[in-house]
Amino acid sequence: MNALRKYFDKIKPNFEEGGKLHAFRSLYDGFDTFAFVPNTTAGRIGTHIHDAIDSKRIMSLVVIALMPALLFGMYNVGYQNALAAGQLENATFWGMFFYGFLAVLPKLIVSYVVGLGIEFTVAQWKGEEIHEGFLVSGIIIPMIVPVNTPLWILAIAVAFAVIFAKEIFGGTGMNIFNVALITRAFLFFSYPTSMTGDDTVWISQDTILGLGYAVPDTFTAATPLGELAAGAGVSSCICSQIYGFIPGSIGETSVIAIALGALLLLFTGVASWKTMLSVFVGGALTAMLFDSTLAPENLAAHIPWYQHLVLGGFCFGAVFMATDPVTSARTEGGKWIYGFLIGFVAITVRVLNPGYPEGMMLAILLMNAFAPLIDYCFVSRNISRRAKRAKI
Repeated sequence: MNALRKYFDKIKPNFEEGGKLHAFRSLYDGFDTFAFVPNTTAGRIGTHIHDAIDSKRIMSLVVIALMPALLFGMYNVGYQNALAAGQLENATFWGMFFYGFLAVLPKLIVSYVVGLGIEFTVAQWKGEEIHEGFLVSGIIIPMIVPVNTPLWILAIAVAFAVIFAKEIFGGTGMNIFNVALITRAFLFFSYPTSMTGDDTVWISQDTILGLGYAVPDTFTAATPLGELAAGAGVSSCICSQIYGFIPGSIGETSVIAIALGALLLLFTGVASWKTMLSVFVGGALTAMLFDSTLAPENLAAHIPWYQHLVLGGFCFGAVFMATDPVTSARTEGGKWIYGFLIGFVAITVRVLNPGYPEGMMLAILLMNAFAPLIDYCFVSRNISRRAKRAKI
């Protein structure tokens, strides 16, 4: 690390005022502050707290927390391919994993190249340092889409989300809506057959560099929620849903892998346990309410409440997107309300709208819009309380 630090210090004059590479100062700052914690602070007076954790270090912790879900998702891509081809007994662990790795890698590359390319360009144009928020968004985006999403469609969706959901608001820390979810919403509304339509295939059907198995073009695979929307019962067992051996978006299927990431986020204090817990509480209570009140014909209303929590993107959204510190509620009391309403809206959409069985995306985006209002109400109430105490 000392050698790398010396190298950065050696080339730094080239990027400073008057240097031949001054036009790329923000690019240098981006790499320098990513590799090393900056030795500057927000200020020496006032209510600043000084420590070695900055936003880049926080984003890096979130990326590490995402690794179990990403790695399992890669394996599950290969597993589902072998299962669909009837070759599960002949497939090996590493064969399935590397097949999934090769299937997912292009999506990761496209996400980062497009997203970071836009952020680098904007930073250079404004003469500002490069924001670090896309470190997390860039890895989440490929994890919340079907494995067969065309790369060109993914590139358009990422570009739209970064420009219209982030940069026009001022960049990292200023955006109202979660960038990864805006990408998914763009895909859902602009290219519905690639996300939820009849033409959706949740299984990778082609061989890749000699790995995997060719699956007939006529083969289709529905997620458990897709089966419910089609009027059929859920075919997979609860154990498979918890382990993650089911069709679905790349990083959303394994509850166990997501839970490992959640433990890291909670242990390091990066994510709020209040927000996370309240999402599950809101979802569970809403599922119980519908189970006791709706007609038997509504199959989604009458699956067990705990099964609602492990299906689709509920766990992934609760752990990695509802807790986004930029777009979620920030007051301690507001976190309870914000999370509870996400769980409530997600299950409500899932049960009452058969055309869209996965309600987590819309629930989080809706509450992103209301998070400032929730915080405002709690702050105003606290101000009123203190004003009353001051008069006594």
